[in-house]
Amino acid sequence: MKRLSTKKIVYSGVFLAIGLLLPFLIAQIPSVGRRLLPMHIPVLLCGFVCGWPYGLIVGFILPVFRSALFSMPAMFPDAIAMAFELATYGFMSGLLHKLLPKKRAFIFVSLILSMICGRIVWGCVSLLLYGFGGMAFTWEIFMAGAFVNAIPGIVIQIILIPVIVVALSKAKLIESVS
Repeated sequence: MKRLSTKKIVYSGVFLAIGLLLPFLIAQIPSVGRRLLPMHIPVLLCGFVCGWPYGLIVGFILPVFRSALFSMPAMFPDAIAMAFELATYGFMSGLLHKLLPKKRAFIFVSLILSMICGRIVWGCVSLLLYGFGGMAFTWEIFMAGAFVNAIPGIVIQIILIPVIVVALSKAKLIESVS
């Protein structure tokens, strides 16, 4: 049991490091980074690989830590809202992967439900944060930020994450998926 939790902590650290570094490859132009969502991928994978507690923690820490270290994303309101969004991704992907059958189709179900829940949480938290900051957060801003502008990143996640989860399963690094 102790060895398993140590392994998950190490994997979580790797996913956190990937989340810190991946935006450097993609997000040097902020508008491109917002479209490709580079921090989302390692958090979703952390949930699938390590489970919901680790995914939740990595998801919450990653945007705040990245903002503190590199000033991107801006701490308020972006990194704070993203912390709740990514924590939801890590939590939901890990929980759903644990609860649903270990079949390839359910990787997509877990992933898509996690993404929807995370975006809803992002919208709710953004509504509060924008309100505290005296800024408007409209339905149009929510739809643009959560879906329209994020389409390239959503497509990448739907293609890439199941492939990685299946590959890790075949390599016997995570629970078997058939």
